[in-house]
Amino acid sequence: MPKKNNMFNTKDIADYYNQTLPHYSIWWKLSEVQSLHYGIWESDTKSFKEALINTNITLAELAGVEQQHRLLDVGCGVGGAAFYLAEKFGCKVTGITLSDKQLSFANELRNQSNVKDLVVFEKQDFTATSFPDNTFDIVWACESICHASPKVDFIKELYRILKPGGKFIMADYLLTTDGLIDTDAYMKHWGDYWAITEFNSKENMLNELERNHFTIEKNIDITDKITPSAKKMYLAYLLGSIPSMLYNLTHNTSRFAKTHYLSGKYQYKALKKKLWTYNIILAVKK
Repeated sequence: MPKKNNMFNTKDIADYYNQTLPHYSIWWKLSEVQSLHYGIWESDTKSFKEALINTNITLAELAGVEQQHRLLDVGCGVGGAAFYLAEKFGCKVTGITLSDKQLSFANELRNQSNVKDLVVFEKQDFTATSFPDNTFDIVWACESICHASPKVDFIKELYRILKPGGKFIMADYLLTTDGLIDTDAYMKHWGDYWAITEFNSKENMLNELERNHFTIEKNIDITDKITPSAKKMYLAYLLGSIPSMLYNLTHNTSRFAKTHYLSGKYQYKALKKKLWTYNIILAVKK
């Protein structure tokens, strides 16, 4: 079994995103792309911004998003995917987050958007939502299910809120066999800096989906396509270590913001040791 990190509750996860939003605003250029993930680097991708947009394009194509669909983005961040889907397809999208600051950021963007009638953001826990049964055609999860603990709580809620035949599309980091052992505690350290209690394995994710009445349609390993971003995060750690330590000595830095730069080190070291892969999974409710 994998070694567990600190046990993080929903308040801890909200604190992580509240405290690190300024970091993401700068390095992920949230005012331009509104995305907080690794991105997908295709052979012709020229920038990180393009890689981030590629994730929305890829997931939407695989899920077969259409105008009549009602979507839920779980762990929506500041709303990038929701805005993309509403603008591209004209579908209705609800985004949920635990973070007050993300919610505020997303709603400010919504108020300035030409699709504000199609997009709604709410503060909710995606393992226990307030939505009625059989509400959504598609549930979208980009690098968010890693925070669920235990993961099966989310899968059961997913089954409840999806319509029969509804689709679940996710992109996330999943443990390999070596990652389950994690002898150097690289995954544990990474999780501690990102408020992730326990990373899931690919096998467990697929098995739990099937056990809870889902059919797996796609399981695509795209680790090579996110590796450039993993390298960039490692480089940011190398360049930012001394400035971050000096800043922490002279400022009263918050819990997660204080050590956030270290995540760049451990996610890359873990990737180099092949402790995790990055997978896109498409599952359909039976």
